[in-house]
Amino acid sequence: MKIEIWSDVVCPFCYIGKRRLEEAMTQFGHKEEIQIHFRSYQLTPDAEKNINQDIHEVLANKYGVPYEEGKRMNDQMAQQAKTVGLEFNFDQVIPTNTEDAHRLSHFADQQGKMYDMMERLMRAYFTEGKDVGNHQVLSDLAEEVGLNRDNVMEMLESSKFKRNVSADQQDANQIGVQGVPFFVFNEKYAVSGAQPTDVFLDVLNKVYEEEKNQPKIQVLNDKQSKTEYCDDGSCGT
Repeated sequence: MKIEIWSDVVCPFCYIGKRRLEEAMTQFGHKEEIQIHFRSYQLTPDAEKNINQDIHEVLANKYGVPYEEGKRMNDQMAQQAKTVGLEFNFDQVIPTNTEDAHRLSHFADQQGKMYDMMERLMRAYFTEGKDVGNHQVLSDLAEEVGLNRDNVMEMLESSKFKRNVSADQQDANQIGVQGVPFFVFNEKYAVSGAQPTDVFLDVLNKVYEEEKNQPKIQVLNDKQSKTEYCDDGSCGT
């Protein structure tokens, strides 16, 4: 089973939704048959780096509310994160542009490390207060998951994987993604948002049962139609 997840490194619901999917996977009887692939989605592609604002001010400005209301909203999000075992330290969060972080995820994918890389990026941003737009920080995080630090730095200083990030965003637009996280199962079923664990588990079971009961190859021509073929012994019509 293939699961594609459109998400952003700085999206709190993406991290929460990831945890709920993982919890569903632990209850699913065929976890070893699941392959997860992250797809890039920038919530604010024009965001700047090194802005002189904390995340409470950014949120308050976005919704046109007082600073205290922005902080209250983040505090509520932090409480929700605790229900899935995550620690969000919004007072330490550093707002930034996430394109380079997404490029790093694609680089990691080439070496089978995308899943680990995305987890490390999200934890660095939400829990540890690290600047995931900084190349030095990104290289350190990449090294922690087993990537070559020098190769990562070389990649970040180039334009590699920008097209991958853009292509993922375009694919999201084409299939009607309006917000993240967005989960697609076997290119057939989609789940939008950080749904409860039970929802993910139901989808996992539904997709698995359908795939198990459906032949891998479906013959589309009528069985009664005239056909020409060869079997082990002869050829005929």
